[in-house]
Amino acid sequence: QYQLVESGGGSVQAGGSLTLSCAVSGYTYGSNCMGWFRQVPGKEREGVAGIDSDGSISYADSVKGRFTISQAGAKTNLYLQMNSLKPEDTAMYYCAASNFLDCWRHPLQMSHFNFWGQGTQVTVSS
Repeated sequence: QYQLVESGGGSVQAGGSLTLSCAVSGYTYGSNCMGWFRQVPGKEREGVAGIDSDGSISYADSVKGRFTISQAGAKTNLYLQMNSLKPEDTAMYYCAASNFLDCWRHPLQMSHFNFWGQGTQVTVSS
């Protein structure tokens, strides 16, 4: 089992930056994928950025060139650097991990992730 704890959310003006962190504990050796998702009330949770066990990275089109996902410490820490933030980036952001063997095929689909953090709120004002 994984335990995922996010931090780093907050309020920022448009154009600003935030870095989200996720502390991962548990059976990290078996993690095949990790990622960041976000959700606003009334909408489905969407994949923002994902990284598989080979280090391949995927981004949602809406964040390409602005967000960067990275790992450190043998997968015990996951980060999301968010630059040039926009009001539409406002959401609850979740860290996720997956031990599904095929998660690499769908690194931005929540159905392929089975461990989740509690979320951290990001609010971007115009």
